[in-house]
Amino acid sequence: MIRAILLIFDPAGTWERIVKAKRGLGFVLFFYLIPVVAMSVAGELFGKAHFGVLQDYGEAAPISERLLAVYGAVQFLTSLVVAIVVAVLVKSMAGTFQPRHTYGQCFKVVAYASGPFFLLRLADAFPVVNPWLSFAAGIILSQRALYSGIPQVVDPDPPNAFGLYLTSGLLLTMLAGLARFFTLLVLHGKIHINIG
Repeated sequence: MIRAILLIFDPAGTWERIVKAKRGLGFVLFFYLIPVVAMSVAGELFGKAHFGVLQDYGEAAPISERLLAVYGAVQFLTSLVVAIVVAVLVKSMAGTFQPRHTYGQCFKVVAYASGPFFLLRLADAFPVVNPWLSFAAGIILSQRALYSGIPQVVDPDPPNAFGLYLTSGLLLTMLAGLARFFTLLVLHGKIHINIG
């Protein structure tokens, strides 16, 4: 959680500390990504349970506990899936330049760079905040973190670094946008998912 905040204010320095720490894929998944996603989902759910959800007519309405639980589960799972899939795609793209890049490097850069995006999702706890506004702000901060992270973690050849950053950022934006659209459909009852 602290790293996600630091990536917002000092991405270059934070990436240096991340690289020096030499954490593996399992550590990044279980001690960074899952806790950050869980905390952002929990904060958002707490706010939605307390304040309600903005309806089409412009007022906040309460949300059922069942729908809240389904939305939280979908939000949590789609967040993890986006990070994992984007890392696979970044690994695939990095491999077109040179095959020396590992999935662990790509996952690390995507997971850490996604931290600011997940943190800004906490703003969705308040019904007056447009979810697409928090999405845009979070993606911009994640793109900023990704810009500093790709050269330090993935370490592509300098001529390929900017192209890898652009395509990685585009993939992260597109898949996170699709996930946001899907979760909003679930939240507003347009898609029904039965759990249990």
